[in-house]
Parts: sequence; C-alpha cells; structure tokens
Amino acid sequence: MQGVIELIPTTGEAMACRVLGTTRGELRRQRLRTLAASIMGPPAPRQARSSPLALSEAERQLVLDTLGSERFADTAPASVHATLLDEGRYLGSVRTMYRLLKTHSGCAERRNQRRHTAYAKPELLATSPNQVWSWDITKLKGPAKWTYFHLYVILDIFSRYVVGWLIAPRECSELATQLIEDTAQRQNIAPGTLSLHADRGASMRSKPVASLLVDLDI
Repeated sequence: MQGVIELIPTTGEAMACRVLGTTRGELRRQRLRTLAASIMGPPAPRQARSSPLALSEAERQLVLDTLGSERFADTAPASVHATLLDEGRYLGSVRTMYRLLKTHSGCAERRNQRRHTAYAKPELLATSPNQVWSWDITKLKGPAKWTYFHLYVILDIFSRYVVGWLIAPRECSELATQLIEDTAQRQNIAPGTLSLHADRGASMRSKPVASLLVDLDI
C-alpha cells in the first residue's frame, strides 16, 4: 500500500491503484486506519479472560489425584467419569480430564510399568581361522521337475573358506552329524576351540547334532 501512496503524485490515484492491483476503496480504508492509529495510539493489549466455569487449582488437583489413584490408575477417563456419576460425584467433563492429564503428561499408561533391561545381543567374533564356523542347508533344484537336492555347507566366517560340504537327496540329522564330525577331524579342531553357528532349522536343533557337539566340545 505504501507503493500506491508513493506512485499517486506521478500517475494519479486511479492509475496507481490499477497498476499495483488494489482498489481506491482499500486505499481510503488504509488511510483511515493510519489516521486513527496516529490519533488514538496503538491498541491496548487484551487481557486473557478465564471462563467462569473453569476449575480452580484445588479442583484440578482433585481431578488429577482421582485419576491417578490406585482405584482408577488403569481406567480410562470416560469410565472414571461414568463411575463417579453413578456415585453422585462430578469432578469435570471427560474432555477436561484428558486435558489435565495431557498437561501433566498423564495421557499414557499411568500404572507402574516394568522396565525391561537392555541386554547386549550375542555376537560371535573370529580373529583367526577355525574359531567360528557357520553351517546351513539349502535346497537345490534337480535335473527333472519335482526333484531336489540338499546342499550342506560349513563356512569359516573369518576366511570365508568352505571347510566342508555335502550334497544329499534329503535333509536329515544323521547326514549333518557325519558332515560336522568329518570336517572337525579333517581340520584338526581341538576340543573347546570352535564355535558353530546355525539357525533354528530342524537338523540344527536335532538331538544327534546336539549330542555330537557336546562330545566334540564345540
């Protein structure tokens, strides 16, 4: 609007308003507002008014104490409100209860919660070969339809070297036991020096494999 006022002496009021995309009525209203502000001064700041129905500090504290009591600690504000009405008590609306809880960070679970300890995830670390092996069984397609083979692979995680492998037409714990035992003997694994990692497959959790690992101290 200041640009219109500066342009009026050169082009006239109508042309200045047309060029800058405003109207002469808006220009006059702006002049009146400026004149009124210069005469009356800036408007006085408005004071925040509280509703006559607002709860007092003691009433708000009573609502919070009731919601946090042992009786209503695990009850939603709507249920608390209904229960109190059945007993002939009215502390405030459901919205007021939620608003007070939000102000005091009480909209979440208000009961004492068990704190779960953050445990470190188990990790297998190898600094040289034959410290940690990992083994798995993978199904491979055969030469004909509906025929499959099972590939047993034992991998040294430090060197990424395949220390043992076996291809069989089926998956069974006996074959896995034989492969692990032969591989450990071929690599001259001393008792108590090797960790063998696997997933939770049937062969990995089988009793023959578990017994072999106990016997070899792996």
